[in-house]
Amino acid sequence: MAERSTAAVDVADNSGDEPLTAKADEATTDGTAEADDTKGASPEDTENTDGGQKRSEAVPASPDLHSGHKLAGRYRLEECVTRLDGFSSWRAVDEKLRRAVGVHLLPADHPRARSVLAAARSSALLGDPRFVQVLDAVEENDLVYVVHEWLPDATELTALLAAGPMEAHDAYQLVSQLSQAMAAAHREGLSHLRLTPGAVLRSSTGQYRIRGLAVNAALRGITAERPLRTDTEAIGALLYAALTHRWPYGDDAHGLTGLPKGLGLIAPDQVRAGVHRGLSELAMRALRTANDGATASRQEPPCTTPDELAKAVAAMPRILPPEPTFTAPPAYQRTTYQQGTYGRPSSHPSAVTQPVMPAPPAPLQSRTGRVLKWTVSALLIAALGLGSWQLAEALLDRTKGSDDTGVTEPNEDDKNKDDKPAPSAEPLDIADATEFTPDGSGIKQGEVANTVDGNRGTHWVTPRYEGFANFGNLPQRKQGSGIIVDLGKVRDVSGVDVSMYRSGQTATVSAASPDATSPSTTADFDQQIVKRKVAGSTLKETLDEPVRTRYVLIHITELPSDGTGGYRGGITDISVLG
Repeated sequence: MAERSTAAVDVADNSGDEPLTAKADEATTDGTAEADDTKGASPEDTENTDGGQKRSEAVPASPDLHSGHKLAGRYRLEECVTRLDGFSSWRAVDEKLRRAVGVHLLPADHPRARSVLAAARSSALLGDPRFVQVLDAVEENDLVYVVHEWLPDATELTALLAAGPMEAHDAYQLVSQLSQAMAAAHREGLSHLRLTPGAVLRSSTGQYRIRGLAVNAALRGITAERPLRTDTEAIGALLYAALTHRWPYGDDAHGLTGLPKGLGLIAPDQVRAGVHRGLSELAMRALRTANDGATASRQEPPCTTPDELAKAVAAMPRILPPEPTFTAPPAYQRTTYQQGTYGRPSSHPSAVTQPVMPAPPAPLQSRTGRVLKWTVSALLIAALGLGSWQLAEALLDRTKGSDDTGVTEPNEDDKNKDDKPAPSAEPLDIADATEFTPDGSGIKQGEVANTVDGNRGTHWVTPRYEGFANFGNLPQRKQGSGIIVDLGKVRDVSGVDVSMYRSGQTATVSAASPDATSPSTTADFDQQIVKRKVAGSTLKETLDEPVRTRYVLIHITELPSDGTGGYRGGITDISVLG
């Protein structure tokens, strides 16, 4: 029987060849293709490239599959991007969810098949959005395959480095995010061991994501006696390359030129002018030299684990992004009138004299002038009075004419009808409430009753998610969550009044059709009550025309920040108005 595990982890791209960009519509290595030699690798990587195996060991040929082949009836292979050491890697399409994915394939009798499955399943439990997610790890039909995310908008660090050295702020973000991510992985007992520029992706939002955690090393049969030190040195090498545009070893690798042989490791600020001194020192503390762990820094001890490196980054003064450059406005252009000689002396004197402008007449200050002003004021007042009287007379005549046309006053019944206030919306009885789980995984079903108990002191609250407002960007939370209210029978719903656990949650409210039974997806709720909006402490809406329904969904898609770098939200109380 097929063994399945659905969770989250990444894909490693450790190719040391041409820079590539991870786009769904282009072929790209996925972190496993690499030449048989270890050109540009660190000494410890070189020692463990084959994981203790001899190169003459027989390895089964990679599965002979072709484009269009389907795995598990849903993953359609599109393009082979790697074929090496008895395994192959593909760009594929998940026909069930209609999205691009990546797939690693190898025979079930491959000597590393067991370790690949174990690596994929163990790293999937990490669930950290800073790593590319593993979506499936399966053994069936004499095949072992691992399905992972394919990020169409991400760019490999290889391509970023090919453009030249990074700004200090970008290099600071790189080492900060990578060291924190790998520290979290090592706390769970997971290592990467092949953390090269091809294994790091930068999304369009500037977030760095690592692919190949544990999986890529298992595919290549790589082990290390000191995995913490191996991954720390790899982060130091990436920082060094970002600062200098050079690979910190004697050979060229990953599209970068290596250091001159025989000189040893040179500090980044000695390789290139203008390198940030603190980042240069940090790179040297993370990199080792031939002296087994010594660094070129004599003031600070070396960083031997990603956690130590992350703490060293945090202790540095924060490096701010460069100030934006503004284009200078064009020079002020004089108009034709301003280019004349009016009001300023001519730069080209001529014999022609300019006419002298006559001075304006003095104001009327004599007795005759004062009499004239009073006379004009009196005439204006008289004209205004006469006009007002004529206007009033015209309005009276119009009113009298309208009375003669037979227009009648409204009767007493009509007056009473108009004076009646519109009926106010009343809360409807709620029979039940359940958690909205479009992806099949609940959050806190036991707290759902708190949203309909009428008590403002009880709540349904989500866990704390890190990295992304959309529930941590986890696969089981792609469509968010919320509460489905059951009114017990079909009723006329004229509005809602929802008290939110915290302001700033992005939410919608919709109703299912009157004939719906047990709706569970967003498509089942096709009557909109509240459009998608960022709610405050409450989410209120009154409809002009009521909708008939039994089920109402309060759907939360994004959570507000909790002020500590995480995201959290929830609902306190729900009232459905009829």
